[in-house]
Amino acid sequence: MSHTNLVYHFVFATKGRIPFITDDLKPHLHRYLGGTVKRLGGTAYAVNGMREHVHLLVRLKTVHRLDYFVRDLKSNSSKWAKGRTNGRFQWQRRFGAFTVSRSQMAAVRRYIENQEKHHSRMSFREEYEEILRANGISTEYIWND
Repeated sequence: MSHTNLVYHFVFATKGRIPFITDDLKPHLHRYLGGTVKRLGGTAYAVNGMREHVHLLVRLKTVHRLDYFVRDLKSNSSKWAKGRTNGRFQWQRRFGAFTVSRSQMAAVRRYIENQEKHHSRMSFREEYEEILRANGISTEYIWND
């Protein structure tokens, strides 16, 4: 038997960081993302974001391949959102995926749930660069779409 705790903090933005996620679309998109995680065999603990990006706290199984999981999550949700935005909605190609230990799950969940508070004092760019630095990842080339 394998023993795993494969929990990830996913972050991805709309293409060009265009604010497609309106107040009307947001709760439906977040619910759809959570449902898609479940349909793909994962567990969504938190989904939230702002007009141009989303954060998810997700547990995966050993059978999941991370890049395929995110590809399918973004593809399914993009198709769904395009139907509600006259075909305009798109996710950017890249994404962030950061492992989360069991001891940090509650803190990351609170962070995701409090996105509006965080963004009252920092932009998405500042937030994402802070997450990258906290995970030991260079921020040098991240904004070259």
